[in-house]
Amino acid sequence: MGVSDHTIIGKISYTNSWPVFHNFHPSALGSPAEMVSEVPAILNRGMSEGTIHVGALSSFAYAEASDRLLLLPDLSVSADGPVGSILLFSRVPAEQLNQAEIAVTNTSATSVNLLKILMERALGVMPEYQVAAPDLEQMMSGSDACLLIGDQAIRASWDPQGYIVTDLGALWKSWTGLSMTFAVWAVNRDAAREKPEAIAEIAGAFLKSKRSGLNHLQPIVREACSEIGGTAAYWDGYFHNLCYDFGERQQEGLNLYFRHAYEMGLLQQEVKMELWSDSLLTRVKE
Repeated sequence: MGVSDHTIIGKISYTNSWPVFHNFHPSALGSPAEMVSEVPAILNRGMSEGTIHVGALSSFAYAEASDRLLLLPDLSVSADGPVGSILLFSRVPAEQLNQAEIAVTNTSATSVNLLKILMERALGVMPEYQVAAPDLEQMMSGSDACLLIGDQAIRASWDPQGYIVTDLGALWKSWTGLSMTFAVWAVNRDAAREKPEAIAEIAGAFLKSKRSGLNHLQPIVREACSEIGGTAAYWDGYFHNLCYDFGERQQEGLNLYFRHAYEMGLLQQEVKMELWSDSLLTRVKE
């Protein structure tokens, strides 16, 4: 199946990716392109099948399709410590949740699998997991703890209702000493081969948009305040705390996450991360 003339670009709707997308305009590209903003499941499937050529996707979804994808360099959503938007709410400390029931959302395999790795390997507990709609009160009415991600986690963190809040980014850092990467930018290998000029232009435009977004956060902060709530000070701190690079430190943390996920049977294949580049493939150091 050939790649269509138009390059289809996938956009994650989560707030944490806004700084990279805010100043990215497909209409300004030299080659025809269009952006689709979809729920992660649809983006992930499109990237894997090649109906979406390039864009952002969750780290775990990348891993499941890594043999069909190449990572774009210098782009990720990572946290070297607390992430602020992937939070476990519980009545007792997390290390006391052995055989407890934890309600999780079905929207983020990356976060749910990070929770499973941390529970079993960092804390030595084996909870039961149950999928539920992302609502703090409802989840806690039938469970001992719950995992919220994204904007729901952020809103709940402003009023945690007396629950103990465990930030999974902070727990990962304290256990491994490493950063954790929650989303990456990737290109379908067929698209990279069949339209290298278009992909190179898009990769460059994403990097330019990232720099511009991080240098001028005010409009992104204002948008977050109006769409989600909270204060400008909160959002300024939230975006400044996240890391949008994908250097050796981020790659090392993500490699370790993939290794744990594979060893625990959460991932069916070992992941060999390969970076797209203008000239040739570069294999990420193990």
